[in-house]
Amino acid sequence: MTNRLGLIGGSGLYRMPALADGEWIAVDTPWGTPSDALLLGTIAGREVAFLPRHGRGHRIAPHEINYRANVAALKAAGCTEILAVSAVGGFHEDVPPGSFVLIDQYIDRTVRGGRSFFGDGIVAHAAFGHPTCSRLGAVVARTLAEEGGPHRIGGTMLVIEGPQFSTRAESLLHKAWGCDVVGMTGLPEARLAREAELCYASVAMVTDDDAWSETHVDVASVIAIMEANAARAQALVAAVAAGTQGGRDCPQGCDHALEGAVITAPSAWPAATRRRLAALLPRLFG
Repeated sequence: MTNRLGLIGGSGLYRMPALADGEWIAVDTPWGTPSDALLLGTIAGREVAFLPRHGRGHRIAPHEINYRANVAALKAAGCTEILAVSAVGGFHEDVPPGSFVLIDQYIDRTVRGGRSFFGDGIVAHAAFGHPTCSRLGAVVARTLAEEGGPHRIGGTMLVIEGPQFSTRAESLLHKAWGCDVVGMTGLPEARLAREAELCYASVAMVTDDDAWSETHVDVASVIAIMEANAARAQALVAAVAAGTQGGRDCPQGCDHALEGAVITAPSAWPAATRRRLAALLPRLFG
């Protein structure tokens, strides 16, 4: 059975030079088509599947992303872990643009649909108090420390609907809440990875100070920071790939996150819903 590392690249991480010899494979899922084909290959001896979150050419807005299809496609490709990289705004002077933050908590301010694989007659409530994988996160933390660039281990991402940036009043509120960064794509992605029983870790690349600062946030400056950090992000991905062995037997239980979470009696499961979920979770619904 395949034990791939899934890589989701956000703004500024559309390509993986380490996968220059990889193969793009089109994938469909019971929840539709993902943002792009998957690029399958090997990095540092580890089989990986790379998915550009916004599609090649950055053509899909945050609220238009089919998050369910993205996570389901990676699971179908044999991924047991997902490392997600995204561009964010920062709320602290000591985490300036150019910093990498290992996310371990989220606050959801989105209203988008597609937040769960469940519904249509089968209800489940997955635990999400600790939304990222501690084992995979430890590999990322060690890699960031060894790499030596500006970074923070542990942080809360405030996820907004987008595609507009925050107003200054919103940004000051989010800063007062104690959030560390603000992004548009961390959720429902992390929620869906938990429902799919995948280990998930998120690295946020700080590209700006968000609207709380007197510095004006604009796309040109964000792109400049992303481009400057692209090589560092790619090196991080390669090092994490070399340092992980897969998501099976996760001590946090990510690989069995749905144990006891399905509340609907099996006798009441609609056949069509069960078949759809069996494609994602054959252990429970196959």
